[in-house]
Amino acid sequence: MTASAQERWPRRNLFEMLFGGPRYEREEPPRQYNRRGDGVIEMAPRRERNRSTRVAAPRPPAPVVPPKPEPVAKLENARKILVVGDFFAGNIGGELETTFEASPGVAVITRSDGSSGLVRDDHYDWLGELPAILDEAKPAIVVVMLGANDRQQMTSGKREKFRTEEWFTEYKRRVSELAKTVATRKVPLLWVGLPAFQSPSMMADAVTLNAIYRARTEEVGGEFVDIWDGFVSEDGKFIVTGSDVSGQQVRLRGSDGITFTKAGKQKLAFYVEKLARRHLGDMASPELVNLDADSLPELGLPATASKALLAHPISLSDPELDGGKELLGAMPNTDIQSQSPRDKLVKRGEMEAAPTGRVDDYRISTTQ
Repeated sequence: MTASAQERWPRRNLFEMLFGGPRYEREEPPRQYNRRGDGVIEMAPRRERNRSTRVAAPRPPAPVVPPKPEPVAKLENARKILVVGDFFAGNIGGELETTFEASPGVAVITRSDGSSGLVRDDHYDWLGELPAILDEAKPAIVVVMLGANDRQQMTSGKREKFRTEEWFTEYKRRVSELAKTVATRKVPLLWVGLPAFQSPSMMADAVTLNAIYRARTEEVGGEFVDIWDGFVSEDGKFIVTGSDVSGQQVRLRGSDGITFTKAGKQKLAFYVEKLARRHLGDMASPELVNLDADSLPELGLPATASKALLAHPISLSDPELDGGKELLGAMPNTDIQSQSPRDKLVKRGEMEAAPTGRVDDYRISTTQ
């Protein structure tokens, strides 16, 4: 044992070793030294960390999410909104269902095919399928959004390349036929235009297609829903982040520059909701109730006419039937003869004296 160890731990005799001797307190840990150059710098002893006393950083409060309205049962005469089209139409239909889930007078029906359009009728023929959908749903409003998948060659009949004059001629015919299918049923048509895209070529094509949708929709008395300004900057450029329906800056578009985020879908559907509420009127109110015999209050009226009490008619000129001619609270007719200044001037030639101090007051005091 070294001399330093003997100093730290004194030698114990045999008795202390067998029966236990006095306990010795552990000394402080040796001081540590750091050699720097020719000198020696004394350093403070390292302290052990007590992990049990570590204070956790406070967590930020969770955002307050407003409670969703409870879905209500729809009325039998609820007005139906039919949404048809591609994947954008599916976004609108899903958000409108959430918007009107607390309105018993409005039901939303969505018939969408994500890859469909008016070009590839071999995939889905909207011109052939829409009449049966209208007959089945019997909607009060029809919302159409198509075109995101139509930037390609037509495959039915003669193959027409995209952007050729023949392609646009045939495409205009198909848009007109689809719009007329809705208009002939006397149902309001809302055709939603395409949004801006991140690709410059897609953005230019969307502007051209929107002009076709607007012209053909307005020809049959429908309304074109222009959503373009909601997804571009002030100078007309494509934006990923913008204002949501509450005015907060959020991400609206997906990383592909085409799809929408949850906030973007809500904003897309909000454009349709504003016009739909105008057509729906009071049916879109969540407070709407079905006023039938079960919901009317008990008025205490006799169930049969035989139990009804007969009452004599009341005379409007003599309610008490006492021969009186005056109504309750009537004041005595006092014939007050009063003449206006005009009557005095015309009939009697008398003129009212001018008020004192006016410029035409000619009464001069004799006392000076």
